[in-house]
Amino acid sequence: MKLYGAIFDASGKQKELTELEKEIGDPDFWNQPERSQRVMQQRKRLEEAIQSSTLVESATSDIDTLFELAKEGENVNGDLERELKSFEVKLEQLETGMLLSGENDARDAIITIHPGAGGTESQDWAEMLLRMYLRWAERHKFEAVVTDRLEGEGAGIKSATIEINGENIYGQLQSEVGVHRLVRISPFDANARRHTSFASVFVYPQIDEDINVEIKPEDLKVDVFRASGAGGQHVNRTESAVRFTHLPTGLVVQCQNERSQHKNRASAMKQLRAKLYEYELEKKRAQDQKLEDTKLEINFGSQIRSYVLAPYRLIKDHRTKLSIGDVDRVLDGDIDPLIHAYLVWRKTGRTSGDSKDDVAE
Repeated sequence: MKLYGAIFDASGKQKELTELEKEIGDPDFWNQPERSQRVMQQRKRLEEAIQSSTLVESATSDIDTLFELAKEGENVNGDLERELKSFEVKLEQLETGMLLSGENDARDAIITIHPGAGGTESQDWAEMLLRMYLRWAERHKFEAVVTDRLEGEGAGIKSATIEINGENIYGQLQSEVGVHRLVRISPFDANARRHTSFASVFVYPQIDEDINVEIKPEDLKVDVFRASGAGGQHVNRTESAVRFTHLPTGLVVQCQNERSQHKNRASAMKQLRAKLYEYELEKKRAQDQKLEDTKLEINFGSQIRSYVLAPYRLIKDHRTKLSIGDVDRVLDGDIDPLIHAYLVWRKTGRTSGDSKDDVAE
């Protein structure tokens, strides 16, 4: 069951677009940069929505024609099956785009990953999540840069920060905020016992320069140090890595990806602005229990999603109830079905359920 009626209401969106065009026609419109930028972005979204509606109507018409031919005895089963599969994929992609209507959904994103308690096991799991998001970005040809990575002891990572740039990144990756749980036979256990590991993921919107986030120099503690890495070309011989501590809030960011201290400072400042922006938003919506849920201890009972590799293989999102049997595909970056299910759940409260049809292979 798709959100066809609610999302692809072309007549309603055309009416909104007409009203926006009147606003754009105001002689003072371009004298207000913030207002004009916001309105132009909204106009673009509406135009894309109307175009999507036209594509859906055209595809629906083609499928209806094939059904009619089938009723008349024509052998079009192969064509019909292909059209239906193509239509389902297209509709889900369009639906995902239409569901991204939040204030910051269209922005680029900064992801931070931290392992929970459990030492090497959790650190290894955190690195697996890092790889999953990098592969997801690669699949979509998004630009992804690991700006900070702290190696774990023995294996995995103690923390990582990624900047991902592309269309609607922040809105899509909201589905990943929270605690991720892994169950598997540990490769680090000589007795081959099953272990449970946890890692947390948080996502911040990258903030444009036009959004004022005041950072006073006296509120910053700045540390420079040598970058750490796996060795060879990754080890910097100069103190190019930068760490900012925002004293009033206690927020800490660091960047060691670039060899230039200047570039690392710029990247760290961008991360700090993003975190401060999210920090202020969080204070304003402190009553929002959904956000509070992302701050739960990285432990049992607080996970948003479970990845089970043993004794069976299954990924289940505990919010949307979507289950996926092809674990390797997801860990290799194909998280789009999970993102789509989350966006539908966020918009409508509707879950995928536990029926057979809701277990994706």
